[in-house]
Amino acid sequence: SGASAAHWAVIMAGSNTYGNYRHQADACHAYQIAKGAGIPESNIILLAYDDIANNSENPFPGKMFNKPDGPDVYEGCKISYKGSDVTAANFLKVLKGDSTAPGPVLKSTAEDKVFVYYTDHGGPGILGVPSGAGDFIHASDLNDALVALNEKNGYKELLFYLEACESGSIFANLLKAPKVKAVTAANPTESSWGWYCPPQDTVQGKSIGSCLGDEFSVRWMEDADVADFTSETVGQQVTNVTTMTTKSHVQQYGDTTLDSEVIGHFEGSVDGRRSRGTLGETGSNGAVNSRDVEVHLA
Repeated sequence: SGASAAHWAVIMAGSNTYGNYRHQADACHAYQIAKGAGIPESNIILLAYDDIANNSENPFPGKMFNKPDGPDVYEGCKISYKGSDVTAANFLKVLKGDSTAPGPVLKSTAEDKVFVYYTDHGGPGILGVPSGAGDFIHASDLNDALVALNEKNGYKELLFYLEACESGSIFANLLKAPKVKAVTAANPTESSWGWYCPPQDTVQGKSIGSCLGDEFSVRWMEDADVADFTSETVGQQVTNVTTMTTKSHVQQYGDTTLDSEVIGHFEGSVDGRRSRGTLGETGSNGAVNSRDVEVHLA
């Protein structure tokens, strides 16, 4: 990638309420990875309702954790769209680079690499938005937004990681935009899974009272936390994550030529420096079917 190439990231947590703590924790962790790996904060667009860190149920006011005894992922997590601005329409405008949105949108060019990460509930052909935020995100509209971005020369290549139940249904037979690789937590007909759920949800001896993450999301981010962004490839990361994600079947769609690129081209900017985390132990990680989390927490 030449000196003129820039890197962009769009991150969305599609839920609200404390029972969905995990999605905004996932999203802020992804923000920290992109920022830590050199993507300028002006090029990271985050949509998150922002009702978790200062929620009355949170035993650590102003903090969020994506793994047991992990680091606070909320500090420095700059949210571009909060509350009632976290909508399907705004997410699609961000992706299309449509400046009628009430916040920042992609201004990427034909030289640039774009990373998109979405985490929330989903269903066949749909992705969730926060309760009260209007209509779902529809698969056809999401794929049309990627086509629109390509038609305005808005990326050289785009990598899309998607955490949701039935997430395969968003791209299976629908992904039309060229130079896009999409990786989904689940196939078109199965749930994805909450991770680090009670009783594994402890930080400094206190229970958070909600799942801290989602399995596919935890797997790709805990891989990224320790990876060398200048040498690990997208293909290697996806293989690692596919092997480690045990409760659902990770799926891949679109352009396989992205597999040979280093993850630093998308999840960071390759020349960026990053601090190393430590990959958590596997073992019993409190997996709960995403559909059943509310019941599990009750």
